[in-house]
Amino acid sequence: MGIKQMRIGIAGITGRVGRLLVEEVQAAGAVLAGGTTRTPDRAEGLPAACPLFADMSALAEVCDVVIDFTHADTVVANAQALAAKKVAWVLGTTGLSAQQNTAVLKAAEHVAVVHAANFSPGVTLVQRLARMMGQALPPDAYDAEIVEMHHRQKVDAPSGTALAIGRAVALGRGVALEDVRESGRDGHTGPRREGAIGFAALRGGQIAGEHDVLFTSADEQITLSHRAFDRRIFATGAVRAALWVKGREAGLYSMEDVLGLPPL
Repeated sequence: MGIKQMRIGIAGITGRVGRLLVEEVQAAGAVLAGGTTRTPDRAEGLPAACPLFADMSALAEVCDVVIDFTHADTVVANAQALAAKKVAWVLGTTGLSAQQNTAVLKAAEHVAVVHAANFSPGVTLVQRLARMMGQALPPDAYDAEIVEMHHRQKVDAPSGTALAIGRAVALGRGVALEDVRESGRDGHTGPRREGAIGFAALRGGQIAGEHDVLFTSADEQITLSHRAFDRRIFATGAVRAALWVKGREAGLYSMEDVLGLPPL
């Protein structure tokens, strides 16, 4: 199927990211099949011919792929609807519970799913490098810290991207992030735990996203940095993933797959 025939739907189409996705789908030359929204009164500015749907099941009827950056609370229902309709899923929602993650995995048994905390190619490479550095730099000598900053409206901390980077470091070290994570230090905390992966979250202004990964020993420091200047990079990457995932076998994929990176 050529790009011009690919039908892409957008969950939460009237939201801030949803509107960027509309522009990126059109720029890619794909068919904007429509979108779901809980606020149809905010549809002003969308293409006149773009249909709006109240639920994912209805949107799935007219799509080949759905891009979904909506709330974690919608993940289970969306997973079930897309699996039932055999529609591929590009999912950018973070902060999922164990039950919600299970729903994603079950959907991936029936359809192709690209799930990423961040669809920026740069962040994808930072995660990969963070994993390699976590493997190469021993935790008894190198302390790993992750610092992120986002706009003042962001409601979760640390960010999903920061946690994904932390999981990459933990994977490289052969540990579970939950066992070594330290967030929001305050007061008399005592000395830093050996092997901990620390997180600090800053909020202010309209920063799209900044992430720094620091590995610090007694003798040196290595820093990986990523700066997103515009939220559009996330929409551009998600559309790239949508164009890539159509026609793939059922399974759970990452942005590393989309970028064609070889397995580590």
